[in-house]
Amino acid sequence: MNARTAPPLPPSRPSRTAASLWAIVVGGVVIAATVGLRIDWSELGDVPGDVLRYSTLMFADPNWERLPRALFEMWRSISMAWIGAILCVIVSIPLGMLAAGNVGPSWVRLPLRVVFAIIRAVPEVIIALLLLTVTGLTPFTGALALGIAGIGTQGKWVYETIESAQEGASEAVRAAGGSTAEVARWALWPAVAPALMSFALYRFEINIRTSAVLGLVGAGGVGSMLANYTNFREWDTVGMLLIVVVVVTMIMDAISGAIRRRITGGPRITEKRSRHVVGIR
Repeated sequence: MNARTAPPLPPSRPSRTAASLWAIVVGGVVIAATVGLRIDWSELGDVPGDVLRYSTLMFADPNWERLPRALFEMWRSISMAWIGAILCVIVSIPLGMLAAGNVGPSWVRLPLRVVFAIIRAVPEVIIALLLLTVTGLTPFTGALALGIAGIGTQGKWVYETIESAQEGASEAVRAAGGSTAEVARWALWPAVAPALMSFALYRFEINIRTSAVLGLVGAGGVGSMLANYTNFREWDTVGMLLIVVVVVTMIMDAISGAIRRRITGGPRITEKRSRHVVGIR
C-alpha cells in the first residue's frame, strides 16, 4: 500500500490540560473559602431542629393584632419600591439610549457603560447606608437607594435592547435625512418601548423585595418593623410579618406579571371575539 492510498490518520484527542487547570483553580478557591469561614460542621445536624423550633414559634400562633400596622408598613415599602422604580426609569432610559452603540458616540457611550457597571457593583444596602448620613432614617432614603441602584441594571437593559432592535426603520429615517435624535425618537423608541416598559415593571417587582431588606438598615417600611420585633424576640409577630410580606409580594408579582404579558404580547383575542371579527369581515 503506497502513500496515496493510505487511510487518513484519526484526529488527535483534544487537550484537556486547560480544563483540568481551571477545575483545580476553582476547587482550590472553594476549599480556601470554606476553610476561611471556619465553619463548625458539628452544628450542621442541629439546623433542622432549630428551623422547626423557630418555625413553630413564628407560625403556630401568629399575632394578628398588629396586622393593620403591618399592612401600613407594607404599603410604605411598596411606595418606596414604586418611587424608586420611577426614578430609575426616568434616568436610565435616556442615559441607556445614549449608551447604545447605534445611538451615542463612543466618547459618551463608553463612560456611561462604566458608570452603569460601577453602580451594578454596589449593593442597594451599601447605597442606603451612604445616603443615611445625608437624608436620615426616612422612607425617602430607601426610595432613593432603590432608584440609584436600579440605574445600573436598567441602563444596561436599555442599551442592549436598543442594540438588538432591527435596523430597517433606523436606516429609513437616516435615509430621509433624520438626525440621531430623530432616529432614536421615530425609529428606535417605537420598536423597543414595549420591552422597556416590561423591564420597568420587572424593576418594580425587584424593588418590592429589596425594600424589605433596606428596612433592616433603617430605611423604613415593613423591613424596619421586622427588624425591631426580631430584636425583641417576639416571634409570633415576626411570623405574621413574614406572612404579610410573602402574600403581598406574590400578589404584586402576579399583577405586574399580567401587565407585562399584556404589554409584550398585546391584547388576547378570545374565540368568541375572533368569530365575531371573522363574521364582520
